[in-house]
Amino acid sequence: MIGRSLRACALVALLAVSGCAALPGGGPAPLDTYDLTAGTAVDPTEPRRGRTQVLVAEPTALKVLDGENVVIRPAAGSVEFLKGAQWADRLPRIVQARMVEALQSTGRLGGVGKPGEGLAIDYQIVTEVRSFEIRLDGPARAEVRLYVKVLNDRNGVVRASRSFAASAPVGGSGNDAYVAALDRALAQVLNELVPWSLGTM
Repeated sequence: MIGRSLRACALVALLAVSGCAALPGGGPAPLDTYDLTAGTAVDPTEPRRGRTQVLVAEPTALKVLDGENVVIRPAAGSVEFLKGAQWADRLPRIVQARMVEALQSTGRLGGVGKPGEGLAIDYQIVTEVRSFEIRLDGPARAEVRLYVKVLNDRNGVVRASRSFAASAPVGGSGNDAYVAALDRALAQVLNELVPWSLGTM
């Protein structure tokens, strides 16, 4: 399994840019900047798909999730952004990169990449980020939900579609704890999404 708490927390510690010191001249402190991890448990019974090549399209998302802000929902219908923190890139681009990395790590495909990388595409994975946030309406927890379609690129037919969702408790306080919980929730989603995707091709 991937995304274990210790691994996520260690990564967060490495990738967080300290926001404690103000800039010279009395400017605002820089934001803590975070990335996410990826990986997957490889099923030894899953057959290799030879030369199959897969394109992972950039996920779509509503505007609130299509940026560098870390989303917090203190109550139902209420949206805020985590103070002093930001993603290292737009969230859909980070999710796309981690999906590519997770699929590549299986060693079961001939090629996995993004648009513009010159693949002779057999299948596309099209994703919508429907939730990627910290919920505070109850016990603090991270929630990640992706809706995924696998398309046969030769004829445009949708081979399969499915929603993947995971929740992970926030184990502590502060920005590092919030992002570590989101990292664990994404890891759970990828653990289900990757073998499912391979099984549809």
